[in-house]
Amino acid sequence: MKEYTVLLTWDDEARVWVAENDDIPLIHESGSLDALMERCRYSASELLAMNGKSVDDATLKFVAERRAAVIA
Repeated sequence: MKEYTVLLTWDDEARVWVAENDDIPLIHESGSLDALMERCRYSASELLAMNGKSVDDATLKFVAERRAAVIA
């Protein structure tokens, strides 16, 4: 089984979530975190195949990161 870690980060300026993985390669953005993860799930197999990588037993691991200032 090959696991690909997809980093999900919040772009505060653009107000969207961004998904990135250099190994697949994959980059997407969406205002909804759930919609972004679904988009990644559906496009990953096509992107892997286009780049000569096996789709069999491939999994995605989503790691989300959002930073915000503390309000005093």
